[in-house]
Amino acid sequence: MKRVVLFLVVNFAVLLVLSVVANLLGVDRFLTANGMNFGMLLAFAAVIGFGGAFISLLMSKSMAKWSTGARVIEHPASSTEVWLVDAVARLAQRAGLPMPEVAIYDGEPNAFATGATRSSSLVAVSTGLLQAMTREEAEAVLAHEVAHIANGDMVTLTLIQGVVNTFVIFLSRVVGYLVDSYLRRNDSESSGPGIGYMLTSMVCQVVFGVLASIIVNGFSRQREFRADAGAASLLGTPTPMQNALRRLGNLATEPLPQSLAASGIAGGKEGFMALFATHPPLEQRIAALNPR
Repeated sequence: MKRVVLFLVVNFAVLLVLSVVANLLGVDRFLTANGMNFGMLLAFAAVIGFGGAFISLLMSKSMAKWSTGARVIEHPASSTEVWLVDAVARLAQRAGLPMPEVAIYDGEPNAFATGATRSSSLVAVSTGLLQAMTREEAEAVLAHEVAHIANGDMVTLTLIQGVVNTFVIFLSRVVGYLVDSYLRRNDSESSGPGIGYMLTSMVCQVVFGVLASIIVNGFSRQREFRADAGAASLLGTPTPMQNALRRLGNLATEPLPQSLAASGIAGGKEGFMALFATHPPLEQRIAALNPR
């Protein structure tokens, strides 16, 4: 909770600084004089940007169950399910967490953690992963997901998404308004934004959205390194996590639904496309776990 409050305070300060700078440079006065309320636009962008991100977070667990067909294990029906629930309980206790919901779903090797809070979280693993990995490797994957919950990664990623959403919405509309004002500079009869505003803001929202995704995915990659390190700490050794990552490299993993892409254990791209990947390459993750 402290992390969430601090993050919100910091980003409120960022919005405040942006407002002050715009005031000093005269940008807000120019926009207001030409029919756009700078303060209201900034508030609108923040409400829409953070609102959408938090709604997604609040719905994340339900949507994850629905989109993957994950079944929460309430009464273990096999030795595998008994082991799975016990392993998550043991890891959650070590991490100082309330017991998450534990689910299993049919699919190729993958696993994910989600949930709006540390006390309302879900750890889900695919049947393919349980079949393809040893118990030690599967436990390392579970430890990785528990570490995500302990680190508060779902909430922090949502806050970062909210910030970039705010700036995408805000800047795309400011640029759209400036372009529209320039195009209609000799038209004294028209009022309100024109076609130039709509087209420019739409194009800018796409372009700024792509650039913003690089920022969000960059954080997502860093949190994967932290979750790997957290798994090693929970298990007392990095070896099981390294072995699990090597095993993943030799398996045909199945991508999760787009809304869960950043939550899975598998992923990673090379070259330029690595900028848009939610996960670092497996080789980098394995190397990062080597003792210094």
